[in-house]
Amino acid sequence: MKFISTFLFLLASLIILVCPVYAQQSSANKPDPNFHLYLLIGQSNMAGRGKVDSISKSENARIMMLDRTGKFVPATDPLHFDKKEAGVGPGLSFAKSMLPANQKIKIGLIPAAVGGTSILLWTPGGYDSITKTHPYDDAMARAKEAMKYGVLKGILWHQGEANSATFRESPTYLSLLQQLIQRIRIELNAPQLPVVAGELGYFRPAFVDFNTMLKEVPDSIPFTKVISAKGLQHKGDNTHFNTDGARELGKRFAKGMKALQQRHR
Repeated sequence: MKFISTFLFLLASLIILVCPVYAQQSSANKPDPNFHLYLLIGQSNMAGRGKVDSISKSENARIMMLDRTGKFVPATDPLHFDKKEAGVGPGLSFAKSMLPANQKIKIGLIPAAVGGTSILLWTPGGYDSITKTHPYDDAMARAKEAMKYGVLKGILWHQGEANSATFRESPTYLSLLQQLIQRIRIELNAPQLPVVAGELGYFRPAFVDFNTMLKEVPDSIPFTKVISAKGLQHKGDNTHFNTDGARELGKRFAKGMKALQQRHR
């Protein structure tokens, strides 16, 4: 009897080591409807470049993140791993703001943004030579892995700095974004999946012009919303949100996502 008990203990320990953290609480054969997933895509301001602080490492048992190995672990900043300078982005504050009063609900973040990437790289087969990644393909693979355990509830998109000087050229940025969102919805079998896009920081004239165009997104693409970046500060480089700015952006993403979800129930 003692031998059997020891064997069972060792077997359970092995399962814990090899399985994703959340998979211990939910069958991989049936996604948990109370595990709400959000895909984070775009470039560096989604990945986060704010300075990591003590708040960054504070864990919440109801907020998980898919790490670079494809396992769910407690979410802390930096969520992303695209570049060594990854820091505080909007994702964690978004998740905290999305947590409902219902204690059964957990949030699962799927970090998949890649700093410096043009929207032209967010296509099947698109390759970023700097990070040696395939932004679109990798994001889809990570989303599908996460969806084994939970239900995809929405997408956060923050990208455009790399396209701000050429967004009017043919094909226009707006048409490329339409194609991207349609492609994702088809591939993930979610035709009405809510997508919230964030404005660029109001740090440069080109970014301000880009934001004017971005306001057209909800009228051009169904089930989308654009949230403002007005009043948010950069970290000193006229490009990246500082820590406070990134966290405030996350709260605005959450407000936009809630509005979309309520409107399309």
